[in-house]
Amino acid sequence: MVTKTKAAKAATLPLNQILDGDCIEVMNSLPAESIDLIFADPPYNLQLRGDLHRPDNSKVDAVDNDWDQFDSFKIYDRFTKDWLAAARRLLKPNGAIWVIGSYHNVFRMGAELQNQGFWILNDVVWRKSNPMPNFRGKRFTNAHETMIWASKQEASKYTFNYEALKALNEGVQMRSDWVLPICTGHERLKDENGDKAHPTQKPESLLHRVLVGSTNPGDVILDPFFGTGTTGAVAKMLGRDFIGIEREEAYRKVATKRLSKIRKFDKEALEVTQSKRAEPRVAFGVLVERGMLRPGEELWSQNGRHKAKVRADGTLIGDDIKGSIHQVGAHLEGAPSCNGWTYWQFKRDGQKVPIDLLRQQIRAEMAQQH
Repeated sequence: MVTKTKAAKAATLPLNQILDGDCIEVMNSLPAESIDLIFADPPYNLQLRGDLHRPDNSKVDAVDNDWDQFDSFKIYDRFTKDWLAAARRLLKPNGAIWVIGSYHNVFRMGAELQNQGFWILNDVVWRKSNPMPNFRGKRFTNAHETMIWASKQEASKYTFNYEALKALNEGVQMRSDWVLPICTGHERLKDENGDKAHPTQKPESLLHRVLVGSTNPGDVILDPFFGTGTTGAVAKMLGRDFIGIEREEAYRKVATKRLSKIRKFDKEALEVTQSKRAEPRVAFGVLVERGMLRPGEELWSQNGRHKAKVRADGTLIGDDIKGSIHQVGAHLEGAPSCNGWTYWQFKRDGQKVPIDLLRQQIRAEMAQQH
């Protein structure tokens, strides 16, 4: 159930709510070091000069709302400094922040992030596959926006689900340029008059990639410029908690309706590909202790050129080498290192089976017990 509440001193986090008020005041009312990730899409301060028209003289529906108007760069910079300071106070020591902007404001935000001690991890270019054309023909078409991903401090152990993003990208390492369409069609929310509910509504695909890559189920995500609630919608689907701050009543109304229709994915669907290093450690000796491999049993290298014998303490003995599965494999191959789990195989019913299958069996049992 999504509700709205006036900003007030909060002893506990108002999870999965849209808070009504000035973002700086509301953030300063929340408990310090309580947020895992902040996604911020602040006013761009577009500095528009008059109306923009298409070649057929129809008016372009540009961002000309009061909330995007600032009298000077000095005033905008003060606003940026204040909301980023409030955001930094809220982040946990290992928390992180994403900010998104255009050329009008993103460089000013980047400088202020560094001034306040944030550690920039990446700038990510969202390249729009269907950008709005440049009707005046005096500049390049603005076909991208820039996101900055930063940890609270250099030493922060921030979340980065590298393998999950790689899986999203067909097994290829995710790059820092993302080609995604802008929000159109059925995803574009409309108000009661059938007009766009918000001029800069972000696509769910963008937030999906951000949250899958830099958060985990159960994390708390704060969006201080909530708008029509894209961050909250994706967070809810992905099993994350959210807090939204939005001072415009019309946007809160649209977001509340939107979020009431969102359903969380089931637990199994929320699991993502993890790094091998994140999986529980299993010692080779455990396989011997449990009788899955017996002392004296022979192991064969994957290429079939070498063999070694299992010893009672979980080490191997080869032709002229004794040691761990990794040490013996490296020595026999004349290599500086070797992953023994993928190098060695054992024989069952005349077939060679990787010893890593036994490790995965134990890990599955550990997961069930957990």
